[in-house]
Amino acid sequence: QVQLVESGGGLAQAGGSLRLSCAASGSIFSVNTMGWYRQAPGKQRELVASITIPRFTSSGSTNYADSVKGRFTISRDNAENTVTLQMNSLKPEDTGVYFCYADSDGTIVLPPGRAWGQGTQVTVSS
Repeated sequence: QVQLVESGGGLAQAGGSLRLSCAASGSIFSVNTMGWYRQAPGKQRELVASITIPRFTSSGSTNYADSVKGRFTISRDNAENTVTLQMNSLKPEDTGVYFCYADSDGTIVLPPGRAWGQGTQVTVSS
């Protein structure tokens, strides 16, 4: 099993910045992708950003929701098994609960699946 611990949520003013981090532990060898979803009140959960986690190389790829392109950046720290979401030029519409996730390939002893963090609140005031 993979465990995810999130940090960095809070309150920011419009135009400000926040930095979210997600640290993975446990059965992390088979993790292939990590990223962030968010859910605003009364709206469906949406994928914000993701990054691939290559097993044997340092290369990878990222993708972003159209609403955050040019403002948010997702990155990874291989040594710490941590994914970071840098959020700049924040808007009130960015308000919501942000959830980290990790997708894992199946192994001999574990099935494939998705792990979720507990969620962290991000509030942007105008």
